[in-house]
Amino acid sequence: MKRILLAGVAALALTGPVFAQATVTTGVAPSGTVVVAPEQRTVIKRYVVERKVRPVTIKERVAVGATLPADVELLAVPGDWGPELGRYRYVYHDDNVYFVEPSSRRVVYMID
Repeated sequence: MKRILLAGVAALALTGPVFAQATVTTGVAPSGTVVVAPEQRTVIKRYVVERKVRPVTIKERVAVGATLPADVELLAVPGDWGPELGRYRYVYHDDNVYFVEPSSRRVVYMID
């Protein structure tokens, strides 16, 4: 099974970055940026709405690259969002889901 998976990954790498990126469900790209496929974005947004995740209030502008204040509670990423995302935490703010690097509290990805 591992050989088949590795062969598939190798084939995707040889066909070009556009095709390879389109087939990735979730993960971290070589540059360190988070990659989330459209289907997974839908799963994440549905989770926040159905579970009625309480939005946090943040006075500062929140964007990718911003550092969140220490008083903002970072939530654990559920396992069904993808194992690659488990290293991050998230916050729900202003109808957006923000993935945060917990050690630096820096926002690394946003799902609107």
